Amino acid sequence: MTILHTPRLTIRPLTLDDLPRVLAYRNDPEVARYQGWPLPATPDSVAGLVSAAPLGAPGWVQRAVTLTGGELVGDVALNTQGPQAELGVTLARRAQGHGYAREALHALMTHAFTDLGLHRVHASIDPRNTAVAALLTRLGFRHEGTSLQSYLHRGEWTDDALYAVLASEWTA
Repeated sequence: MTILHTPRLTIRPLTLDDLPRVLAYRNDPEVARYQGWPLPATPDSVAGLVSAAPLGAPGWVQRAVTLTGGELVGDVALNTQGPQAELGVTLARRAQGHGYAREALHALMTHAFTDLGLHRVHASIDPRNTAVAALLTRLGFRHEGTSLQSYLHRGEWTDDALYAVLASEWTA
């Protein structure tokens, strides 16, 4: 079971004990605003995030993001399909703005390209989420395009911006 460490964070499998905290931040309207899960998040829906599957297994694999002292502040995920993966990040509101998302995604991407040998990592975001767009750009992702009104999200036709980085660009 892969556990990733950074100077301030640990990225580890989610446990059943984490679920009340996950449920709380996933139901925060500000946190959930640009996320794809149905609201309200339920105990059953977040229970599905607990998995022993290793990062890099096919499909979505979520991991807890905790501070060095053990406090859960969010989660990251990889949705691996062959040599490519989509990534995602969700942080509790009080953990936003401290660089934790950048640190967690950097560790996840390094693992994806170095340990898993992936060719390409991408992210699909609502372009109104300017903080995440800026974060992805700082991490070396390029904006590959935006599909206009491409999916119905909570009763509203929503644009979808695609960002990606290749392994050759990550290591350069």
